[in-house]
Amino acid sequence: MNSAAPGGVGVGVGRTALLVAAARAIETHRPDALAHDPLAEHFVRAATVSADWPVHPDQVPDGAADPLWGRLGRYFGLRTRALDDHLLRSVRAGVRQVVLLGAGLDARAFRLDWPPGCTVHEIDTEQVLAFKREVLDVIGARPTAARRTVPADLRGDWADALVRAGFDRTVPTAWLAEGLLLYLPADAERRLVARVHALSARGSTLAYELKEVVAESAAIRTAPVYLAARQRLGIDLPTLFAAGRRPDTVGELTRRGWTVAVHSPFDFTAVHGRGPLPERDDALAANRWVFAERARPVPNPAGCAAVG
Repeated sequence: MNSAAPGGVGVGVGRTALLVAAARAIETHRPDALAHDPLAEHFVRAATVSADWPVHPDQVPDGAADPLWGRLGRYFGLRTRALDDHLLRSVRAGVRQVVLLGAGLDARAFRLDWPPGCTVHEIDTEQVLAFKREVLDVIGARPTAARRTVPADLRGDWADALVRAGFDRTVPTAWLAEGLLLYLPADAERRLVARVHALSARGSTLAYELKEVVAESAAIRTAPVYLAARQRLGIDLPTLFAAGRRPDTVGELTRRGWTVAVHSPFDFTAVHGRGPLPERDDALAANRWVFAERARPVPNPAGCAAVG
C-alpha cells in the first residue's frame, strides 16, 4: 500500500506514513495548531529515510506557501483533527472499543484523552508495529487507554486476529480507516467494509477517506502538491492510489443500515477557520471524509429492544 523506506531503521515503514507523521509534527508546533501529536517527530527522526525531514514550522522556509509541508501538511493536520473529533464523539457517546485500521504511526492511543475503560486496537503489518514499538519504548511513552496491537494484512483476513486480541463483537466499536482505502484494491475494500459491518454491534461508528474520481487529470497529477512529494521525498502519490473504478462504499454502508455523512476537507477548513482552501487543478478537491454510524436499537413500547 505504501512505498517502503530503503535501508536502516524503519525498514518496512511506508514513506507515506512518515510523511503524515512529519506533517503532524509540524502541525503540533504551529501557534494555531489543529491537532497535537508530540510523538510524531520521534518516528520521523528514527527512520533513516526521513531523518532530515522538517518537524517544525521554522524548518519550512516558505511556510504556508510550501505545497508539501505548508498546504499538504495542513491538510493532514486538518484530517487528524476531524478524525480525532470523530473518535472522541464516539467514546463520549459510550463507545469503549476503538479499532485503527492501518494504524501506521498513529499515536492516538497515547495522545487523546480517553475515558476510563477504553481499549484501542491497532491493526497494521508486523514491520510497522515493530518499528513503532521500538520508538515508543526508547522514549518511554505510555498509552492513555488499554492498547492492543494486531499484526495483520488488511488486504487479507484480519478479523480472526482482531478477535484473538480481545475484540468484542457484541459491543459498539469506533472504527477508523485514515488514509487506507485510497490504497486498497477494489475487492479488498469491499471485503474490509463487509467485515467491519459484520463485526459492528449497533451503535458502532466508522470514519474513512475516499476519492470521488476514478482517474485524476494530467493537470492534477502534476499539481504542486504531488510534484513536491515526488521530487523532494520520492513519494509518487498518484501511483500509490489503487487503480480502477472504486466501490460505492457509501452506498453499501447505507444499504446495510448505516447513516452516512460525506464531507469535503474544505468543509472543515470553514468550521475551524484554518486549513487548505480550494485552488485550480487541486489535488485535494476530490478527497472526501466519510462518517458513518450503525444506529442503536430503538426500544419498543413494551420496553424491549427492537431486533434486527
